[in-house]
Amino acid sequence: MDKAVRIRLILMNFLQWAVWGAYLTSMGSYLVSVGLAERIGLFYAMQGIVSIFMPAIMGIVADKYIPAQKLLGICHLVAGAAMIAAGYYGLAAGTDVKFGILFPLYTLSVAFYMPTIALSNSVAFKILLKNGFDTVKDFPPVRVFGTVGFICSMLFVNFVTDSDGIQFQHTYNQFFVSGIIGAALFLYSFTLPDCPAGRQAQSRSLADALGAKAFTLFRDRSMAIFFIFSMLLGVALQITNGFANPFITHFTDVPEYADTWGARNANALISISQMSETLGILLIPVALKFFGIKRVMLIAMLAWVFRFGLFGLGNPGPGVWMFILSMIVYGVAFDFFNISGALYVEQRSSDEIKSSAQGLFMLMTNGIGATVGTLSAQAVVNHFVYNAAQPDWSTAWYIFAGYALLVAVLFAIFFRDPGKGPYKKIA
Repeated sequence: MDKAVRIRLILMNFLQWAVWGAYLTSMGSYLVSVGLAERIGLFYAMQGIVSIFMPAIMGIVADKYIPAQKLLGICHLVAGAAMIAAGYYGLAAGTDVKFGILFPLYTLSVAFYMPTIALSNSVAFKILLKNGFDTVKDFPPVRVFGTVGFICSMLFVNFVTDSDGIQFQHTYNQFFVSGIIGAALFLYSFTLPDCPAGRQAQSRSLADALGAKAFTLFRDRSMAIFFIFSMLLGVALQITNGFANPFITHFTDVPEYADTWGARNANALISISQMSETLGILLIPVALKFFGIKRVMLIAMLAWVFRFGLFGLGNPGPGVWMFILSMIVYGVAFDFFNISGALYVEQRSSDEIKSSAQGLFMLMTNGIGATVGTLSAQAVVNHFVYNAAQPDWSTAWYIFAGYALLVAVLFAIFFRDPGKGPYKKIA
C-alpha cells in the first residue's frame, strides 16, 4: 500500500509539471513566429499577476468548500480547456494571430493553472500524512518527478514535428499538448484519496491567505531587507523562460549557425537547466550548513550573473559550451534563491505566521518581482532586438547580467549576515 500511494503521487506530480513544461520555455518562440514578439513579456507577466491572488483564493476554497483533490481537477479542467482553445485559435488563425483573442485565452488558463502548484503540494502532503509518511523525508522524492515531467514535456515539444516538419516548440501545438495533459490530470485527480477541508482552516480570511499577517516581519530590519532583495532578485526569475528560446532559435537565421544542433533544438538545450535544478536541490542542505543564508543568496545572485552573461557571450556553434554552462549554473541560481530563501523565511517565522510568511515570500518573488522583471525585460529586448535596425541580443543579456550583479553588490553591503542558525524567530 505504501508503494502504491507513492506511485500515485509521483504520477500526479509528473502530470502537474508536464502541463507547464509543454509551453513555459517555448511559448516565446511561437509568439515571435506570429508577430507578437513585442508582447512576450505581457504573457509571462500574467503568470506573476494571477499568482498574487488566485492561489490564495483557491486555497480558501479548498480549505472551506471543496476537497483539495477535486478542486485540483476542476482547476486543471478549466486551465486545460482554455489552453486547448488557444491551440485551436492558433490553428485557425495561422500567422494572423490577434493579441486580443489569444491573450485572454492564455490568461484564463494560467489563472487556473497557477493555483494548482500549491494545491498539488497540499494534496500530496495530506495523502502522505494520512498514510503515515514523514512529509519532510518522503515528499522530495515524490516532487522530483514533477521536474522529470517538466523535462519530458519540454523534450516532447522539441523533437515532435507537425505535418510540415515544424517542431511543436515553434507552433500552437504546444498549447494542445499542455491542454491534453491537463485534461488527463483532471480525470486522474478525481481518483485520488479524499482530502477534506480541515476544521482549523474554516476561519481563514483572504487577507491571511495573501500573507497579510507576515508583514509583521518587516518590523525586523534584516527581514525587511531580505524581502526587498528577494523582490529585486525575483525580477530575474522569468526572463530566460520568456526569451531564451527565441534568442537561441534566432541563430537559425544566421548562416554561420543555421544548421547547428543547438540552434534547431532550443528547448532540448534549455532542458539542461531543469536537469541542473534537480541536482541543485541536493546541494542546498550542505550549502546552508557551511555558508549560511547570506553567502548562499550571494552565490545565487552571482549565478544569475553568469546565467545571463554566458548567453550574451555564447553561440550554438563553437560557443555552445557557454550555453551549456549557463544551463548548468541555472540550477544554483534558481534553487539557492527560491528554496534556500523559503527555508530561511520558515526558520525566522513563528508558528502563527509561517504559512503567511511563505505567502509573502511568493508574493515578493514570483508575484511582484517576476511581473516587474518580465515587463522590464520586454522593454530592453524590444529596444535592442525587435525595434532595432540591427538586433543586438548580447547587449540585452549583458544588461540583465549587470542588473543581477548590482543586486548582489547591494545585498552584500546592506544585508547583515545572521550566521548559520538557529535564528531568532519573529512573531
